[in-house]
Order: sequence, then C-alpha cells, then structure tokens
Amino acid sequence: MPSLTLQQLEEKAVEIREDIIRMLEHAGSGHSAGPLGLADIFTALYFDVLKHDPKKPDWDERDILLLSNGHTVPVRYATMAHAGYFERSELMTLRQFGSRLQGHPERDKLPGIEHTSGPLGCGLSQAAGMALAMRMNKQTHRWVYVVMGDGELDEGNIWEAAMLASKYKLSNIIGIIDRNNIQIDGPTESVMPLEDLKDKWEAFGWHVIEVDGNNIEAFIDACAMARAVVAKPVMIIAHTVPGKGVDFMEYDFHWHGAPPNHDQAKEALHDLRTLKGKIRSEHE
Repeated sequence: MPSLTLQQLEEKAVEIREDIIRMLEHAGSGHSAGPLGLADIFTALYFDVLKHDPKKPDWDERDILLLSNGHTVPVRYATMAHAGYFERSELMTLRQFGSRLQGHPERDKLPGIEHTSGPLGCGLSQAAGMALAMRMNKQTHRWVYVVMGDGELDEGNIWEAAMLASKYKLSNIIGIIDRNNIQIDGPTESVMPLEDLKDKWEAFGWHVIEVDGNNIEAFIDACAMARAVVAKPVMIIAHTVPGKGVDFMEYDFHWHGAPPNHDQAKEALHDLRTLKGKIRSEHE
C-alpha cells in the first residue's frame, strides 16, 4: 500500500465512517456503534500495519486479519474498498440478497476475507490454529491479527484459545480487543464485568499493551511493539468510543445493533464532515 501521512490516515478514517453511515442507511439494518469506533484501527491496519496486496489477496507472504466480532464488518468492507479490493460503489449492496457483502463476513464470498464469522468467541481459536500452522511451516515473517469485541469475551472458548496460544508461545498472534465498554444489552460492566482486563490476560500468559484505539499513531506504535515481543502472544486492549464521530451515537449502547434512518444518517454525516460543528462543511 502507498505510504500515507498521519493527517491522510485521519482523513481516510473519516471517509470510511461516512461510507459506513451510507451503507447502513441504505441497508436498513446492521450495526453502527462498533464499526464507527473501529474506523481508526482498520484504517491503521490496512494503510500502515498489515502486509497485504489488494491485487493479490491470496499472496503467500501476506499477514492474516480475522474479525471475530463479525457484526462490525461494515468497517472492514468500507476500509477494503478504500484500499482497492473492490469498487466503493459495491458498498451499497451491504446485506442485500446475493451480495458479496453480507451482514457477517463469508470467506468464500469476497477475496481478502480470511474466515467466516458470526458466532461470537470463535476468532481467537481460528487465529491460534493459523498461527500454529505458520510456525509448523516455518513462516516466521507473518503475523495473525485478530480483532475481537469486549462483549464477546463473555464466551468461554475465548479463554480456551488464550490458554492454548500461551502454552505454545504463539508470538505471531496479535489480538486486538475493541474495548468500547458496550454490548447489545448494555454496558459490559453491568452485563458481565470484565475488569481488571489487563490482569486477566497477563494471568493467561499474554503480553498486554493498552492503547487509545481512536489514536491512529498510538495504535500503529502499539502494533510495532507487539511484533517485537518474543515467546508470548500479544493482546492490544484498544480503548475506543462506540459511535465515534457521531455525537448522538457516542457511548450509547442502543446503537450497538441499530442503523440510522434517513434523517439520522443526514445528521451523522454532518457531524462527520464538520467534526461535530468545529469546521464549516461545503455540503451545508
């Protein structure tokens, strides 16, 4: 991918958020809060961190990116389109019958999607299997990145995978927890308390890095530090704002699984274009 400046990365993240709003409005269904909160992370991954080639999605030297919380896939689709995997116009087919862009990613539907996700809690197990296979094949130059939601940490198989990755010292796994503190039924700490989350992962034998997930530069630095760790898998706890960039969505768990209607989408796009009124928009 061409190298982008930090300002260009930040501008790209805003463009991706705008496409997420348009996609969800057009689909009339889907998840808003998580994808908007993850836009900075996915921008950093596709335009700086990952080793990948949109023209060769199955390139043998590529890094692997898994999205365990598959309901947040609008952010992945939008970022992939901006990165050149397919035309941005296809984004408007989200969740339509026969579309390659289903509500949860399907591996056989779209080149560049490495796994099918839907049932929460499965991504880390898949990552552990892939990372172990890479080690057996002596592919020491590749990493498996797996994005997870904090709500899905309620699933027991996450912690089974955490033990396995630690047992085999799979330092080629870099986990990323979207720590936005919400899930479909409310705040995570009300549904099933997770804290002290850092201590939990360290107790399972992981190296843990905490970072502001909406700070692109800080997240890129965290990934660089993660790749430097040896003999341990790494978990990046990325603190994000759900609904980031849209004032009436931020921090509100009701937007976890809801799309905007036409008027709400119009207001959301205005928020994004004007940075919540801080700048004047040419579209006003």
